[in-house]
Amino acid sequence: MSFNSKLPLKLWYSPGACSIAAHITLLEAGLQPELICIEFADMTEEFARLNPKRKVPVLAVGDQVITEMPAILTAISALNPDRKLMGKDTLETVRAYEWLNYLSGVLHGQGYGGLWRPERFVNDASVYPLVKEKARQTIKDCYTFIDGKLKQANTAYSVGNSFTGVDAFLLVFYLWGIRIKIDMDAGYPSYAALAHRVLERESVIAAQKVHRLKVKYVKL
Repeated sequence: MSFNSKLPLKLWYSPGACSIAAHITLLEAGLQPELICIEFADMTEEFARLNPKRKVPVLAVGDQVITEMPAILTAISALNPDRKLMGKDTLETVRAYEWLNYLSGVLHGQGYGGLWRPERFVNDASVYPLVKEKARQTIKDCYTFIDGKLKQANTAYSVGNSFTGVDAFLLVFYLWGIRIKIDMDAGYPSYAALAHRVLERESVIAAQKVHRLKVKYVKL
């Protein structure tokens, strides 16, 4: 199947979840999907049949159902290849996947997964505090790595000087850092500078209204 932007598009999302990254990237591609809100507390059996993993985001392109952020961002990029939302050349695309795998597997899965879903890691509730403590340290270590990588690159965005889906995903974790009371701007200035740059994009401003996201920040 070749992706076609004329096919019906649906995005299942939850407010405050990482699904805002997919929505932002769709808007950057000039696409307006049908948005379907799934609250975390109300993961219905109908949704479970759609995605047995019971997670958002889920993107439907025609009759094709796509899950997992790297795959979804790849699909969105393919719907409007002129926008180069996964990089302008082969090397940038490789770097985009390098970012996405790290963010998904380590920061999201190990870090925030351990902090917010310790039951995924151990069955003994008595050790949940230890899992959460380790997860919070993993999150901070990831932020230090991200900040250093962005500082070293010294580019406008994470993959060169053009916006990609990676930047939308990085924004999610910047905002989650604020949510768990980490001083992102003071602790990770290069990361914060990128996040503030992304927050000013029209796609992000539009998506914030849908995802019930209120962000107050000082422009760097």
